[in-house]
Amino acid sequence: MRKRPGTVGICAAFMNHYQVDAVPHLICGGFTKRETEDALIDLDFLGIDNVLVLRGDAEKTESSFTPQPGRHHYAIELLEQIYNMNQGIYIDEDIKSGRKTDFCIGVAGYPEKHFEAPNLEIDLQYLKAKVDASAQYIMTQMFFDNQKFFDFVTACRNIGISVPTIPGLKPLTSKKQLTILSRVFNVDIPTELSNNILACKNDTDCEKVGTEWLLQQSRELIAYGVHVLHYYT
Repeated sequence: MRKRPGTVGICAAFMNHYQVDAVPHLICGGFTKRETEDALIDLDFLGIDNVLVLRGDAEKTESSFTPQPGRHHYAIELLEQIYNMNQGIYIDEDIKSGRKTDFCIGVAGYPEKHFEAPNLEIDLQYLKAKVDASAQYIMTQMFFDNQKFFDFVTACRNIGISVPTIPGLKPLTSKKQLTILSRVFNVDIPTELSNNILACKNDTDCEKVGTEWLLQQSRELIAYGVHVLHYYT
């Protein structure tokens, strides 16, 4: 594996150089509980107190996510570890009255359901369990039809999820993304958008179409009352 700066170093660089908040994404795969705790201690020391908690994807050599010994199986378990640290509870039982961290914890939401969930209702039940376990905001998977986001927020509110929900948006930049994004992220591409992309002569034209669609989505979401937009770039 090629070595590169880790999450903590990258976030610290962003905050130090640009003076903006960074939100590291923490995943279950590839990290033991102790390694996760060490990273959280470093983040806390550096004043990085926003995190997005994810299970993570399967390894490229695996067909599905396989948890390893000493690691979390689900995002809610990782969330609970961070919540415990916010209460001063650490893995090492010898640490009594440890420093209480103050992480603001976000989790992922899927307007078109997670690809492993049998249906949206069960997916929402899992999401509510994470919110009940102290998640403070939801960051959604990308979507290209705003109505799916509106319906998702309504469904969340109907089952008692009231935390802020941040829409995730991505500009299409090539024809191949029509297939890749649909397959990898289980998202639908509206017919109007896909037809416009397919009519493009090159990737430059595709990017123009994708950018304009993104701007239209953004304007409509802001008019709907959304205060924060997240762009997948």
